[in-house]
Amino acid sequence: MSTTPAPGAARWPHAVRALRHRNYRLYFAGHLVSILGNWIQQVALAWLVYRLTGSAALLGLTSFVALAPQLLIGPLIGAWIDRRDKRRLLLATQALLAVQAAALAALTALEWVTPTLLVAMATLLGVLGAFDTPLRQSLMSSFIGDRADLPNALALNAMLVNSSRFVGPPLAGLLLGLTGEAFCFALNALSFLALLIGLLRMRIDAPPPVRGSMGAVFRQGLDYVLGQATVRQLMLGVMVVNFAASCYAVLLPVFAKDVFVGDAATLGWLWGAAGGGALLASLFLASRRSTAGQVQLILAASALSACALLLFAASTRLPLALAAMAALGFGLTCANVGTNILIQGLAPDALRGRVVSFYIACRFGFEALGGLCAGLLAARLGAPATLVGAGVLLLGWCLWLLPRHAALGRAVGQAQVAAEEERGAAS
Repeated sequence: MSTTPAPGAARWPHAVRALRHRNYRLYFAGHLVSILGNWIQQVALAWLVYRLTGSAALLGLTSFVALAPQLLIGPLIGAWIDRRDKRRLLLATQALLAVQAAALAALTALEWVTPTLLVAMATLLGVLGAFDTPLRQSLMSSFIGDRADLPNALALNAMLVNSSRFVGPPLAGLLLGLTGEAFCFALNALSFLALLIGLLRMRIDAPPPVRGSMGAVFRQGLDYVLGQATVRQLMLGVMVVNFAASCYAVLLPVFAKDVFVGDAATLGWLWGAAGGGALLASLFLASRRSTAGQVQLILAASALSACALLLFAASTRLPLALAAMAALGFGLTCANVGTNILIQGLAPDALRGRVVSFYIACRFGFEALGGLCAGLLAARLGAPATLVGAGVLLLGWCLWLLPRHAALGRAVGQAQVAAEEERGAAS
């Protein structure tokens, strides 16, 4: 297994220490290109839906079907992939995602797209994404040779996503103005080649497939998640935060076009501001030397997200809205990535794929539910009122958690010590 650090690895700064591993560098470079293309497609698809229909409800539906498979079949997929060669599955998934983007580009260029077809293509993207995300996350420990670098690898992965989120949406807005949606979809199709090449150049030993029936393997993961009180409460927080706060993304085209009287470039700047805040949060998490106090950090980040939602909903001027988006991006990333780091640190290696799939189901599945509800409510109440309701809901959750977070923090610390002792005994 060639996951040993490269010569001179000690010279890598602490904040980017996971990059000392060759396999992780290959993954990082390939995923950088791929995720940038993904953000360009995401903005282009949202703009195309709203340009063709002018419907906030359809925006919510499109977002829902693109994420719902993570909730509906994600946990089962975790059990399925734990029983197979994860590296080969990831290669196949990347190839299929490239085909989906190319097909969407061709249909758009030929002007054959309809609202029904866009929903169908978004659904296909969601199904493929339900395989892609847990595969990448569960392979993360195989890309590095030192488990102590796993939190940094996860934080750098989030930084990667959020750097692209900062650059991708404004770039998409520019490309949409100069070319059109079809060109953006075609760029995304080409971007998958970078990660495919990186995966083919890696020399890794992926975790061996788990033995047992599909039902038994799934049940093992479910028993762990439900049986560990700390993991269960962390997952509940992910559900609430993403149901309430992540729904903003569905309504951004409405704010860009109707509230700020802008165009695709305005949408790109709003998304980019959220990405900028998320990037800062990723850098902050990557620079942390331990997970001490992380539960308190997650609570503070959730409260910041609630306040940012309320500020954005009340904004009528673009500069103030951009500041609110940056704060929202920072808070959401600290809450989500911080929780992911804790959960993966607690999870046994043999259960990693399944535990990650449950986390992803909570993260993206409840974002999908929140987006669907936000789109339907915005069609009746308006986008600003809908986000006010979301902000109040999230603030209420933070107030409920406030007197309980200290006990949760102690429980997480004890569980981390027990998990390390168990791994030491197993080795």
